[in-house]
Amino acid sequence: MIQDTSAQDIQVSSNTRSKRKFVVLGVVLIVLFVMAYSLLSAPTANRSIDKDSVQIATLEVGDLVRDIVANGKIVAANAPQVYSPEQGFVNLNVKAGDHVQIGQVIAEVESPELENRLMQERSEMARLDGELARQRLDARSQKLQLTKLLDLAKVDLEAAERENRRAQASIKNNLISQIDLEQAVDELARAKLTFKHAKEEVAIANDRLAFELESAKSVVQRQALVVEELERKITELTIVASVDGVVGNLLVQARSLVNKNDALMTLVDLSAYEAELNVAESYANDIGVGMPVEMTLSGKTVLGTLSAISPEVNNRQVKTRVRFDQADLGSIRQNQQVSARVLLENKSQVLKVRRGTFLDAGGFIAYKIENGVAVKTDIQIGATSMREVEILSGLNPNDQIIISNYESFIENDSVLLN
Repeated sequence: MIQDTSAQDIQVSSNTRSKRKFVVLGVVLIVLFVMAYSLLSAPTANRSIDKDSVQIATLEVGDLVRDIVANGKIVAANAPQVYSPEQGFVNLNVKAGDHVQIGQVIAEVESPELENRLMQERSEMARLDGELARQRLDARSQKLQLTKLLDLAKVDLEAAERENRRAQASIKNNLISQIDLEQAVDELARAKLTFKHAKEEVAIANDRLAFELESAKSVVQRQALVVEELERKITELTIVASVDGVVGNLLVQARSLVNKNDALMTLVDLSAYEAELNVAESYANDIGVGMPVEMTLSGKTVLGTLSAISPEVNNRQVKTRVRFDQADLGSIRQNQQVSARVLLENKSQVLKVRRGTFLDAGGFIAYKIENGVAVKTDIQIGATSMREVEILSGLNPNDQIIISNYESFIENDSVLLN
């Protein structure tokens, strides 16, 4: 017969059993205390909403590019207008959409008044040329008379000098009287004076004739400039293309009467394009020439630089021009739509969060998520971009906030997320 192990059993005392009960009871009390503390310390929700009905984003530290969004279109960088040089009737040699080359005749203006003025001025030019030729002949004739007068005075002087020498020799031999000698001396003095005055008169007359000829030449030259100016204006009545491109809009009808400086048509240079962007008036003071611009054309991203800003506001928008940084843009067309980001500022190592409609509340509050409850928290925002918002105070990295619209629960200090 096999004996059992009852002889080896040890009877446990009631004291050990009591200690075990106290330990279990203590653990239960601690757990209940922790749960009660958690419930008491957790925020009390005034309202509950579906968690899937809101958008939640996590704050992080990183770089933020401050930018603004703008839309616009592709325009020709060079689109000159053609103007009428004078009043007259215009003949158009091209139609809208025609391709033109530099120097090609695109329009002609008929100006009968200008052509008549040119004929009159040419006639006046011919008259002045004849007058100048006549004055030259008169000058030659007068010079001949003056030369004759000077030569005669010289001959008289030489004769008087001979008579004086003869008288001086004769008086020594007592062949003539003293009166005859004095008369010869007087004749010599008179001849010298006459020759001197003749020389001076010839010099003055030559200067006067030269001055009159120069004046006549100046009148002719002035008239030549008048004729040349009219001929230039007549030549400009034939209008040629200043760029290689296409004809844009025709601004007048063929054979219509146009005034001086009236616009006739627009030419479009197809070799260079720019983007024309419309920027909201509120951002007008933030943008500046030289800022980088990121544009999207037919799904392709291209870079450019802000090159011009309009000084006026139209329909609460400011027009700007953007020059492309790259030359080869593929097949882009006039008036093609473009969306762009003007990069205003690049900030590094900032606390940021994804942009959302929570900014519609003013940017002063955010609903921070704590233990499944969204609690209204005061915040301060900084720079904003198209995608992100800088948070200056009120939140910390890795915090989560609701970034969707707060309109339905903005009156509640806390919201339970189900």
